[in-house]
Amino acid sequence: MFPRGRGDSGQAFPIYITVVAGLLFLAFAYLAVGQAAVNRGGAQTAADAAVLAAAQSGRDQLAAAWAADLLEPSRWQDIFDGRVPLDNPCGRAEQLAAQNHATLNGCDWQLLRYTVDVETNKSVGDSVVPGTEDIHSKASATAVIEPRCELPGEPGADDELPQLVCDGKPWELDPDDVATLPAPEDLFDVHLAAD
Repeated sequence: MFPRGRGDSGQAFPIYITVVAGLLFLAFAYLAVGQAAVNRGGAQTAADAAVLAAAQSGRDQLAAAWAADLLEPSRWQDIFDGRVPLDNPCGRAEQLAAQNHATLNGCDWQLLRYTVDVETNKSVGDSVVPGTEDIHSKASATAVIEPRCELPGEPGADDELPQLVCDGKPWELDPDDVATLPAPEDLFDVHLAAD
């Protein structure tokens, strides 16, 4: 065997440093991606909460309109279709967005369909990816209100109110006893919808 020359010793050290530096850069890049994903998840949570709040506000207003027109069954169809004037439900959406550290950028409703757009108050943050400190995640969500009740036929004899059936449950409507009337959640279902 021939003795190894001294000039070859330590050649692996620069390669080792380069590999470690590359791995560290990748780790920081993955951390930046993780930060962005968490921020995006927070934006979607805020959007979902905001749109559900707006739709629930709309549902409550529709239920109040139905109770106000209880003695006018001919108007019930318009109420269950959402074709009645409502106060702006977006104030409640704005509150829920703020509680989830986001800003409401848009809120729109068409009859029984509600859509919101939000942006997080907090940016993605500093990372090895340039410019992320100024990027705020955005998200949108849609919710719908669906009537749970089957509309009755014509009023009964002696101007009695027709029976209302909601999710298979019959309601004997007594306008003199508000406690027996269906609650908003008995009349309408609110849920998220695919955009």
